[in-house]
Amino acid sequence: MNSCYHCGKTAMFGRSHTHHRGVAGGRWKKRAPKTQRIFRVNFIRLSIIENGKEKRVKLCAKCLKRVRKDIEEGEKPFVTIANPNVKIQNPNQVQNPKP
Repeated sequence: MNSCYHCGKTAMFGRSHTHHRGVAGGRWKKRAPKTQRIFRVNFIRLSIIENGKEKRVKLCAKCLKRVRKDIEEGEKPFVTIANPNVKIQNPNQVQNPKP
C-alpha cells in the first residue's frame, strides 16, 4: 500500500456526511446519509539523496512542507532533496523597493 517515506501516512477509511435541513416530506425521509469513502493522502513524488545515491520516494504534502520550511529557515531537513525547487529569499533583501 502507498505510504509516506518519512511519516508512514496511508489512506484512511471513513464516512462522508451530507446534511439535509428543512427537507419536505417528513423529518426522517432524507436524514443525513452516510456513505463509506476513502481519504487519500496527497503524495508528491520526488528524488532524494540517501547514502550518496539518488532515490525516488513519495512524501506527503505535510512532510514536503516541513522540508521546504527547514531549508528556508536554514535548518537541516530530515531528507536531502536531489533537485530542490525552493526559492530561498535573503531576509535583508526588500521584495518591492520603492523607486
